[in-house]
Amino acid sequence: MFPTLETERLILRELVKEDAVDLYSYFSKPEVMRYYGQEAFSSMNQVETLICHFSDSYENNRGIRWGIQRKGSKRVIGTLGLNNLVLTHKRAEIGYEIHPDYWRNGYTSEAVERVVSYALEELELNRVGALIYMENDASNNLIKKLGFQHEGILKSYFVQNGKAYDTNVYAIMKDI
Repeated sequence: MFPTLETERLILRELVKEDAVDLYSYFSKPEVMRYYGQEAFSSMNQVETLICHFSDSYENNRGIRWGIQRKGSKRVIGTLGLNNLVLTHKRAEIGYEIHPDYWRNGYTSEAVERVVSYALEELELNRVGALIYMENDASNNLIKKLGFQHEGILKSYFVQNGKAYDTNVYAIMKDI
């Protein structure tokens, strides 16, 4: 059963096909996709494929992707997930995006904090990593604020729109 998580202001829940319109509303925005590792979406089919990919990853224990929903609303304002989940090695990487209308309201940090807690305590992972474009000041600052430690730089790790980008590598560890 898909794990639904809650915070003070948010419900983190399974994404369903009915969320496609909400997801398209921001996955189609270049400013959201600028640091996502791919170009902005141009069709609803891309969103439907993405929802199926997230579902498949969960069913095959490769990842968990939650829709971020504000309490009292049915709309999804972003997604957040554990990618490259490897339970045998007790590790995953966190990734997220949120609609620009909700930037700088603390929703992302609230959701990330809850998912990291879930990963370390309930899934009993030892490590949650994050790969963040060097130019993404907001995300680099958010991750550091939440206690992730900078481990290094991966050169030319992402290629987007024909350009290679370096990424910062961060991780937060369970106290072993």
